[in-house]
Amino acid sequence: MHIHCLGLNHNTADVEIRERLAFTPHGLQAALARLGCGDDPQWGEIRECVILSTCNRVELYAVARRPIFNTLEAYLSEVQNTPVSEFSSWLYRLHGEEAIHHLLRVSAGLDSMVVGEPQILGQVTEAYAVARELGTTGKILSRLFLTAIHAGKRARTETAISHHPASIASVAVSLISKTVPDLQAARVMILGAGEMAELAVESLRKRGAKSVLVVNRTLPHAQELASRWTGQAAALETLPEYLPDMDIVISSTGAPHLVIRSSMVAEAMRRRPQRPLVFMDIAVPRDVDEEAKNIPGVHLHNIDTLSNHLESNLAQREAEVPKVQAILAEEQAAFEAYLATLDVIPIIVDMRTQADSIRQKEMQKAIRRMPDLTPEMELQIDALTKSIVNKILHSPTVRLRKGVNGFDSAEYASLARALFGLD
Repeated sequence: MHIHCLGLNHNTADVEIRERLAFTPHGLQAALARLGCGDDPQWGEIRECVILSTCNRVELYAVARRPIFNTLEAYLSEVQNTPVSEFSSWLYRLHGEEAIHHLLRVSAGLDSMVVGEPQILGQVTEAYAVARELGTTGKILSRLFLTAIHAGKRARTETAISHHPASIASVAVSLISKTVPDLQAARVMILGAGEMAELAVESLRKRGAKSVLVVNRTLPHAQELASRWTGQAAALETLPEYLPDMDIVISSTGAPHLVIRSSMVAEAMRRRPQRPLVFMDIAVPRDVDEEAKNIPGVHLHNIDTLSNHLESNLAQREAEVPKVQAILAEEQAAFEAYLATLDVIPIIVDMRTQADSIRQKEMQKAIRRMPDLTPEMELQIDALTKSIVNKILHSPTVRLRKGVNGFDSAEYASLARALFGLD
């Protein structure tokens, strides 16, 4: 079996490309549901698949009997209704060990815009959980993602890679504070009530912000978040009413379309001509119309501008990278050892099946020659012969499992199958 990773991220593609391929939660479930993975896949040759979609990356992890990157590109094109020609040049195509290593780096936070950021581990966990629920994972991707999640936890507990807070939300607030120094007097709107929004509120509070309004499509969710920070809450339809009174808007909804159009911003600025308005749009797809930046007094930042304003204190995290890489090397070696055993497990099963078939035939021959045996005696003979077979096969079984690690697993499996006459 071949492990693939087809994807793009903040290093390879601009936000315009990423937002076109990003999956909403519902879209992700619908895309996976169309696959029909397993021994009889409905979509090409994809036998297992997990999709990881965040504000900074869209990645497809898949298993097939041969390399199938063209199939994966066609699948991504179909489910996202975007021609392959419009995104193919932005993709990275990783296979085998490279794909394994990449996922481990992602889970540990080494491939993030902010090294060591904690959110990605939860996102990897959630991606695996969704795929498992929809039945698109098998023994290979399940083991790989569990390994990656374990590696990510080890990286954060055994090193200081995430000990110095620098999440996307905190970096966004740091950038805002340079434009609006007096956060204590600023009126702040948080658009969206997800994890990123809550992190933004936390970062604002730490920097002294007092007036926080949470606006969300579902009012109870907005109220729940606002209550934890003694802020106010409002429903999304009231957004135009509150916008003119704001100084800062941090937007992080999961909406698949624009939430704040330039006409709405222009009307808000008409009612507050002498006061600037700062937007930090950290949603993918973007929430704020790009044309709004051309309105006088408006300062619009998005997820890509953050990469140019990361805080210098990340050097402390960078120093921990070699320690994390050592952990990842251990986890990858363990996973690849597991992969190698997959080639010999069927051989061990066939070998034991063959041996037990011979045992039963010979035992029945012997029993027929001894008509005076009681049922209890026959059971004792059955147990004795099973014990003998198990003891004989124990050493070959152990050696098969261990020996495969030192050879090409497919070649070693072929040799073992021929040696035991299992062709």
